[in-house]
Amino acid sequence: MSETNWNSQADYLMQTRGLYLNDDYLAFLVRQVWKMDVPVNVIDFGCGFGYMGLKLLPLLPAGSSYTGLDNAHALLAKARDIFGRTPFCTRFVEADVTKLEPEEEQYDVAVCHALLLHMSDPVKVLNRMSRCVKPGGLVICIEPHWISCMAKTDHHGDRQSKYVKLGVLQSLYEEDAGRTGKDGNIGIKIPVFMDDAGLTDIECRLSDKVNLLLPHQSPDQRTRMFESLRAEGHGSIPQNQDQFKEQLKSRGLSAEQAQQQYEAESALAARYARYAADQKVVYAPGMFISFGRVPPVAESGTGR
Repeated sequence: MSETNWNSQADYLMQTRGLYLNDDYLAFLVRQVWKMDVPVNVIDFGCGFGYMGLKLLPLLPAGSSYTGLDNAHALLAKARDIFGRTPFCTRFVEADVTKLEPEEEQYDVAVCHALLLHMSDPVKVLNRMSRCVKPGGLVICIEPHWISCMAKTDHHGDRQSKYVKLGVLQSLYEEDAGRTGKDGNIGIKIPVFMDDAGLTDIECRLSDKVNLLLPHQSPDQRTRMFESLRAEGHGSIPQNQDQFKEQLKSRGLSAEQAQQQYEAESALAARYARYAADQKVVYAPGMFISFGRVPPVAESGTGR
């Protein structure tokens, strides 16, 4: 996994966040599972342009507040502009979540969305999230499991093995995680990390969002979905073949695996090279939504 300059990623984030969560299911979690029926103070680690604030604040009781943390000043400027036109109580703080020392037990809820997969030490960040939440408060992590995302994609009319080499990708993800600590399959591991951090009442749900690209949708709906899928990486054009394969080999793949992945990504890029009126795609990211409560200090574990 390469380093990303998030200051330049506002368009990408705004195009792709809608692929991950259904509003009605999030409302169910807020009201029926997390039982947020009184005002809460939420802190969002790696908030970007405030996506989780936009999702949560309309669902939370009046009087709730939202604090977003990010080290990308351009994304924070975007967030301030967006929320400046809303009635919600928000603030945005430029901070590196890997180094931040938040005030102890200040918030009712700490949340992150697609953050920990980018962290070389995700457990350390999770512990920081835990430390800033009051006893009895919630820590919520919404993270992907990349290999299952790839398995839950159907490009109708073609064999999926033409585009998705699951064995090669699993090897690549595991090699990346071992080398850098950044784990695209982290979503399924978060409940264990939460237990290690001393959280209690740990549960995990799967997002029910399934994205459809179908011929009989409206032109606007189809165009938005097509562009969102492309922004998500479906059909990204590989660079120079030799450079592409050498990069993959440097990340731990064999020459044969690198060739297989180049061919798969080239074939998918060709499919997405132009908008096709009859194109049919089903994509289910299946984000893992893990959550646990911060216990009283006397009962806490190593994370506190």
